[in-house]
Amino acid sequence: MKKALSILFIFFALLSYSQKTENIIIITTDGLRWQEVFKGIDSAIANDKNFNQGDSTYIYKKYGSSDFKESRKKLMPFLWSEIALKGQIYGNRDLGNKVDVSNPYWFSYPGYSEIFTGNVDLLVNSNDYKPNPNVNVLEFLNKQPKIKGKVAAFGAWDAFDRILNEQRSGFPVISAFDKIGGNNPTTVQKLLNEMRDNSFKPFHEDECLDVFTHYQAFNELKTKKPKVLYISYGETDEWAHHGHYRSYLDAANQVDKWIKQIWDFVQNDPQYKNKTTLLITVDHGRGDKTKTEWTTHGAKITGASEIWFAAIGPEISIKGEVKTDSQLYQKQFAQTIAKIMGYTFTSEHPVANEVKEVLDK
Repeated sequence: MKKALSILFIFFALLSYSQKTENIIIITTDGLRWQEVFKGIDSAIANDKNFNQGDSTYIYKKYGSSDFKESRKKLMPFLWSEIALKGQIYGNRDLGNKVDVSNPYWFSYPGYSEIFTGNVDLLVNSNDYKPNPNVNVLEFLNKQPKIKGKVAAFGAWDAFDRILNEQRSGFPVISAFDKIGGNNPTTVQKLLNEMRDNSFKPFHEDECLDVFTHYQAFNELKTKKPKVLYISYGETDEWAHHGHYRSYLDAANQVDKWIKQIWDFVQNDPQYKNKTTLLITVDHGRGDKTKTEWTTHGAKITGASEIWFAAIGPEISIKGEVKTDSQLYQKQFAQTIAKIMGYTFTSEHPVANEVKEVLDK
């Protein structure tokens, strides 16, 4: 009898720890600082006429509060209500919880390469770098029999074709003004293509507005039902480089709304409900020690290596805002993505270990 009970206990233990995630959605919002994510608006920047677009009243009315927890919740309400309640958020350095890039460059191409390859390649040292020679985790997952042909990536910036090496990787990478739908777009895809091509182009041909990237990706999610989907929003970085703090905050707030829209769809769709993990992060940080440097980043800018990330899903235990004193790195995300999906990412190049805390039940 005792032996039978022991076997049953082991069976139910294994069942409870079985792989539940069948899909993953990775979202990045370029260069969004941890300072705003965890502390809300920065009054030193909001009050500076060089950055507030002449409307600090708008900033304080929409996002301001004497309580930083209320301010951050106004800025990113879904992050701080749903994900903080049911998932995990890392990177509040005021609590000693540190997340950094490992590459020495602290700008976009090397950051995205590190996220997806799990490796720091010192030769990847320019935003104009050639197609990435390093294998990425999305490419690796696309080779798995259960996932093959069900991977897609959408990015507002035109460099993603190279960062993810679309030609070699074998999955579609829609970046900037790439057309969706191929030679036979659906009515919706045709409309999205036309709207994007005829839109206002504040970032020229290098980057489209996030709204087009979002709805292209959301249409893919609803119609093609990918198992692995990557979406990269870019306006948080662009408006910061322009020194437009109001637009930077609005872009972050809009990304939060889109993440909510995606999660609401996921949790109401039979294929995705309770079988999907969402991972959110950034490619680099920005300046803060010298407030005027919030607009920029790079190896010479103090604080530009500092990042954050969040996760929610069936493999993710409820920890909320993680307050433990620790140091994590961007290069750990690739293996974390693979492990969440039940695989171990291997490549000819080194791959850093996963963030064990994320998967620690």
